[in-house]
Amino acid sequence: MLDENLTKLKDIANHTEKAGASSVKIISTKDIHVDHKLADMCRQPRCENYGLSKNCPPHIPGPAYFIKKLTSFEKALFFKIDVPSKVLFSNERIELFQLLHEIASGVEQYAIKSGFINAEAYAGGSCKGLFCRDYPKCNQLSSGGKCRNPLIARPSMSGFGIDVARLAKKAEWQTEWVTHDKKPIDNKTANVYGLILLY
Repeated sequence: MLDENLTKLKDIANHTEKAGASSVKIISTKDIHVDHKLADMCRQPRCENYGLSKNCPPHIPGPAYFIKKLTSFEKALFFKIDVPSKVLFSNERIELFQLLHEIASGVEQYAIKSGFINAEAYAGGSCKGLFCRDYPKCNQLSSGGKCRNPLIARPSMSGFGIDVARLAKKAEWQTEWVTHDKKPIDNKTANVYGLILLY
């Protein structure tokens, strides 16, 4: 069973790269650190998408829930997409984060079909700003209706307090953290990340 899972994990990692990820790591869930302070940063300083999506705070159960969830999983897939830092300051930013969610959700479904039936994907960025920015309100929040993009929209890692920087360091990836208060640097690479809990 161990060898079978290892083969499946390698296959899922290969699938993730083919889908567009720059690098992929299979990690132990014990390496996923959750920090309540990171989740609090969605609220203060207030994220522009705070409260606007069913997949973002305060409408998700948060760090305590995620810490408990991790006890049910042993392995996860962590991936990144590398882009020029200037992309994060351009209109291409939306397309980049849409791709991030599409890869995460696609790998989640691929993992489920591969036998990891409890696989769950998380990604950076709010689905409201990425997929429903032309709608005044999230359909789930405004009317209790169905998500407009259930096949691709995934919960934000930030709201669960997932320490992405620590994970990237554990993966031994060179990272360049670019925030809105910094300017893009020529020839510098920025990174966006996704996480899929597998088993």
